Amino acid sequence: MALKWEFFYRKFITYKGYESVLSGLGVTVEIAVFGLLIGIVIGTLIAVVKMLPGTGIAKKILSAICNIYIGFFRGTPIVVQLLIGYYVLLPALGITIDKIIVAITVFGMNSGAYVSEIMRSGIQAVDPGQLEAARALGLGYSRSMMKVIIPQAVKNILPTLGNEFISLIKETSVVSFIAIVDLTKAFQQIGDSNYDYIIPYLMLAAVYLVLVCIIAQLVKLLERRLKKVDRNI
Repeated sequence: MALKWEFFYRKFITYKGYESVLSGLGVTVEIAVFGLLIGIVIGTLIAVVKMLPGTGIAKKILSAICNIYIGFFRGTPIVVQLLIGYYVLLPALGITIDKIIVAITVFGMNSGAYVSEIMRSGIQAVDPGQLEAARALGLGYSRSMMKVIIPQAVKNILPTLGNEFISLIKETSVVSFIAIVDLTKAFQQIGDSNYDYIIPYLMLAAVYLVLVCIIAQLVKLLERRLKKVDRNI
């Protein structure tokens, strides 16, 4: 085992493997952060559409489109969506886009399917009287949702959004399928130097664990801050 650590140290420090790891960590966080932001936007729009009042034909069509969207992205593995997006759709459309942009887009669209249900449950947890009061004050449905209901819903679902972010962080390990050097790929490359993956993969697991713990603590701090703000209002 001492020899394995020596090989790892040499590759990581002497040959500056840490630079690749830091770069890969940045890519992992970038994809997860922007993917979650896109997911929140898409998920919020889907939740609002699915909760539109009325039973008109437009509502049914929009709801059907949303259900198909959710069904596809929740029913297929993220790696399959990534491969289809990069190796099938882009060549078919004749479009060339940076790999990281593709990954962010796919992860954002995938996250949107999950966030939509999270957001819908958060909206349903808000007192219905809040929407009625906003409408009584003259606000339209969409304005009432965006100004009154959704801010309260976000507070309700903050822990769940934190879990979604953690899931995205871990799921980014598949982006190497489209030749992106993320955190996982960076450690794999270190192991490739002598075909010994024990130490690199143990260190990879440790880095992911620390990253997830940091995110979990940040979410808890934000929750406490929001509760303190609510008590002061």
